[in-house]
Amino acid sequence: MDKRVYHEEALSRLQSEYNRLETRIDGMYVDKLDGKISEAFFEEKSMTWREEQKIIIVKMESLQNASQNYIEEGIQLLELAQNAGFLFMKQSAHEKRHLLNFLLSNCIWKDGVLTVRYKQPFDILADFITGLDAQKGHKAENLHEFDKWLGY
Repeated sequence: MDKRVYHEEALSRLQSEYNRLETRIDGMYVDKLDGKISEAFFEEKSMTWREEQKIIIVKMESLQNASQNYIEEGIQLLELAQNAGFLFMKQSAHEKRHLLNFLLSNCIWKDGVLTVRYKQPFDILADFITGLDAQKGHKAENLHEFDKWLGY
């Protein structure tokens, strides 16, 4: 399951639980006004349910903070990707190897040609750029908007 979908579903479940408790409290208040339940019972139950609501709010805030962290990490990843070519050239051989192991799988050297396969999600980016190259009128020199991604 997609993390975004999981995140949205978790927030939705928490919001539903919060609303369910709120509906209980409201209904119980009407019962108290109608004399169906005592003031003490209303206070006891509403206090319990309000505490449960507080816990739900904390969980929802935690999920929302996680969402913000995903966004910030995504931005940092994009910034890193923009500078990847420059940073790669400055790294030691060990660090270059580590990065290549992170990005690539099933590299083949055959007849003087290196063929690489990217790991997910890098394969999507590589396929996208390759697809643009293959389109009519989109030669590599015309793709200056992707220079940072391509490491130029």
